[in-house]
Amino acid sequence: MTQRLGPVMLDLEGQRLTPEEQTLLMRPEVGGVILFARNIASADQVRTLCDEIRYLRPDLLLAIDQEGGRVQRLREGVTRLPSMRRLGRDFAQQPEVTLRLCQDAGWLLGMEMAACGLDLSFAPVLDVDGRGGCVIGDRSFSADPRAVARLGGAFIDGLHEAGMVAVGKHFPGHGGVAGDSHHELPVDERPLAALRSHDLLPFAELAPRLDAVMPAHVVYADFDHRPAGFSPAWLGMLRESLGFKGVIFSDDLSMAAAASAGSPTERARLALAAGCDMLLVCNDRAATREVLDACQGHQVRRIARLRYARARPDLQALGALSRWRRVHARLEAMATG
Repeated sequence: MTQRLGPVMLDLEGQRLTPEEQTLLMRPEVGGVILFARNIASADQVRTLCDEIRYLRPDLLLAIDQEGGRVQRLREGVTRLPSMRRLGRDFAQQPEVTLRLCQDAGWLLGMEMAACGLDLSFAPVLDVDGRGGCVIGDRSFSADPRAVARLGGAFIDGLHEAGMVAVGKHFPGHGGVAGDSHHELPVDERPLAALRSHDLLPFAELAPRLDAVMPAHVVYADFDHRPAGFSPAWLGMLRESLGFKGVIFSDDLSMAAAASAGSPTERARLALAAGCDMLLVCNDRAATREVLDACQGHQVRRIARLRYARARPDLQALGALSRWRRVHARLEAMATG
């Protein structure tokens, strides 16, 4: 029987656990930890921190945002990754070459993050680049939704080759708004039909292959007045119409866009009621404690399926793999060129 875990993923203050955090992690409502740049000095230090966490709670899910480009929390001791736009740039002229590169990039990312002790990276980004001030920008593979689906699918295949799960974000697509949901609540006014034929295409095609999905803190006014992560209509569509069977993570409930849902307790209640399995609560310890109290007794079975299940590769031994050396050199050149 799959183990049940608490529904809250929280963050840490620094590069080692504080006594307060050691106590906090023992709460049964905690199911995971996400690492940010402030928690990271190097790949070896991350592995030490992950081991420290697992000594206390071997069952916890350990995560990071390691997309590449401007969203790469861990930089020392691992490959410097280019943006997804740079990976997808040559797709129209060299589709097969570009697809192989995306698959290789997913594989390399998965191998390196597993070697560092992590279970998952919140990747790939499946938003379609909306151009014209879109906040997602070069985090997206392309402005063409069909290209995003194919490139994202190749990246997913690479992650799975490495034994790591794939987390698609930000459902149903964050690429059509200029506003940053970290600082405001964006509203996408486009008709639902336009979303279905454009932003939703990558999610519709890849939902059966994704292990987890993160919805956007964006209101799509033609379909629901609530942000997608608090919307039973949107998350119901994801599960029922698109056939998604995996884990749904909320985006960070401490972001400004989530404040429209009310207090931290109310945000947690609404996200769980909408269909989220795991709640991220970051950069606000008081809010984290409030959400933990609100989630007492709540356990979710499917979260544990996301843990890395293979023997972890050794980071220093990756250099002996010809595939790693080839892909590492190519990606580093793209990222720094």
